[in-house]
Amino acid sequence: MRGEGIFLRFREEELAAWERRPDVRRRRKRLREGHDRWRAQRQLEPGHWPGIRYLLLHTFAHALIREFALESGYSAAGIGERIYSGAGAQPMAGVLLYTAAPDSEGTLGGLVTLGRRDRLGTLIEQALDAARLCSSDPLCAERDPREHGHLYGSACHACLFASETSCERGNHYLDRALLVDTISDLGIGFLATR
Repeated sequence: MRGEGIFLRFREEELAAWERRPDVRRRRKRLREGHDRWRAQRQLEPGHWPGIRYLLLHTFAHALIREFALESGYSAAGIGERIYSGAGAQPMAGVLLYTAAPDSEGTLGGLVTLGRRDRLGTLIEQALDAARLCSSDPLCAERDPREHGHLYGSACHACLFASETSCERGNHYLDRALLVDTISDLGIGFLATR
């Protein structure tokens, strides 16, 4: 496979401080309870929670995939994701968005162009603006994952879900409120005030 991609890394100090905030911990608890209920409904062993950091990075990736698809010439289904998330002794916080093709020419260079300094910041801002409001709000923004045992919070087909070829987790573990302000949750989002 030959292709191209953009890798974005988050600052560990800022991300760790965000994870310790009481409002983020409350949101994490609600999302974790939804995860636990989902596993119990399917008679799966408890555990396998990817963590709040993963949900933030995964949501960020989906917001960017949608924005990149508008700007690059690739469909959203043609842009893949890889999330690098981990805490502890060797923390990780990064997102790789990529596209690949099996021929010798590779891909068109559209993603690399979007990663240039003069374009990337604007595209991230546009992706965050689009994530703040969903056409299914207030239903989407007010979704409580505990009620029905969902593996996502404020996320749906109208705002964040991607095709199965793009998403490594099948549109699970997403929540706009972890990324930006929504109409229901103000101040929780990691990039809400940036």
